[in-house]
Amino acid sequence: MSLAPVLAPKKPVWFRNSAIVGGLGLVAYIGLAWFQPWQPGRFWGLTFGTIAAALFVNAGLYPLRRRLKARPLGTVQRWMQLHAYGTTVALLFVLIHVGFRLPGGQFGWWLFGLSVWACVTGLVGVFLQKWVPIVIARNLKVEAIYDRIPDLVARLSAEAEKLMAGAGDALSRTYRDDVKPLLAAPMPQWGYVFDIRAPRTKLVEPLTRITTFVDEGDRERLRDLTSLLNDKLDLDAHMSLQRALRLWLVLHVPAAIVLLGLLIIHVFAVVYL
Repeated sequence: MSLAPVLAPKKPVWFRNSAIVGGLGLVAYIGLAWFQPWQPGRFWGLTFGTIAAALFVNAGLYPLRRRLKARPLGTVQRWMQLHAYGTTVALLFVLIHVGFRLPGGQFGWWLFGLSVWACVTGLVGVFLQKWVPIVIARNLKVEAIYDRIPDLVARLSAEAEKLMAGAGDALSRTYRDDVKPLLAAPMPQWGYVFDIRAPRTKLVEPLTRITTFVDEGDRERLRDLTSLLNDKLDLDAHMSLQRALRLWLVLHVPAAIVLLGLLIIHVFAVVYL
């Protein structure tokens, strides 16, 4: 599947304006650093650091804004765009703030590392939130809620057992050796996140291979069993994709919360100490 729909900005104006702001920031840094040595504690260093801090704090307010039904500060979609593009610009301004030099102390390393981590995982989240719906819509016939998938798989397994009652030897042997283990429980695979077709093609192959060897009376049973297996593989793909989104939250949100806490301490130390 082409990545063009995923990589294309949903709101080109936000991408363009963010690129302009970032470019102006770099030009300003280069020009100012040309005339005097750059120091994070001087006026312009503090200016870029303050803007970066404000953008990170705004990003941290996004989950709260999502719960507001009114729109005192703009729509949720606008906040989402500012959350994504603002943190990217914030990371650039952090680099400008420190003069593109590595931190000197342990606290500085924590701030720098968490800033990079929050920004990179945030961009991964943007990719996944655009990629997963497209993959599901184009490739999967079954829709399912994550927590209900084990129950749905159990139903498919029970239905397959009833279907195979009285089947011929060839189909029964293939079912017992190759299909029944697949129907026993959900089997998410990371491969589904990147290529949803390749894993299932190999798993359905045993049923495809015996098409010419089953008895005439088992042909319809074979088609029904193949349909059940495809439904099960759709559920596995659903679980894989939804698990990727859940894992992304674990990787992104706690680190972002810690970053905000350390950022508050950093600002307090600069202003009052």
